[in-house]
Amino acid sequence: MRLAIADDSALFRNGLILLLEASGAQVTAQVSAGTELIACIQADPPDAVILDLRMPPTFTGEGISTAAQIRSRDADIGILVLSTFAETSYASQLLDAVGHGVGYLLKDNVTDADNLISQLDRIVSGETVIDPSIVRRLLQRKRRASRIDALNPRERDVLGRMAEGRSNVGIAQDLYLSPRTVEAHVTSVFAKLGLDQTDTDNNRIRAVLTFLRSAKE
Repeated sequence: MRLAIADDSALFRNGLILLLEASGAQVTAQVSAGTELIACIQADPPDAVILDLRMPPTFTGEGISTAAQIRSRDADIGILVLSTFAETSYASQLLDAVGHGVGYLLKDNVTDADNLISQLDRIVSGETVIDPSIVRRLLQRKRRASRIDALNPRERDVLGRMAEGRSNVGIAQDLYLSPRTVEAHVTSVFAKLGLDQTDTDNNRIRAVLTFLRSAKE
């Protein structure tokens, strides 16, 4: 897998490169800001980019705005935003801006090279990956009144795994269910959230967005 990285911390960036290259990934570019990243990938598009949430010049939401620019130029590049902030609002903004092939992970949890590569593989294939710790917090906290309230506990478990980027097979293995049972739960989730049953891939993204937006920050 070919990757480009943007993070203003040289220490974190170099550590991440060592982690990735140890798993066989090729880092094609490493820069400190979003504008530099866009320039690099125009000349040599990677399979995916990894970028910090907050970068120069304002250190606010450059990662999300850069991700949106990348997606507007290339629909195929996977986009992973790394952050120190476990807030659902940032993940929701990112999904709104990018749509598909995107992930939001916490920097503190990026310690296992094989797991990181697995998550990047999901993102490159067009899936959405949200940090499991954010999903767990969202499942446990009180939410705004929404269609999520119509889901039963098992359906919420399934939706939480969908937010982590797991396929139906992965969800089945995690929850000790048959793939057919998971498929039935997913169909029920879509129906209760009022999603069109003809567009399964986009529905997964829409369902995750509904899940994230239900949070009380």
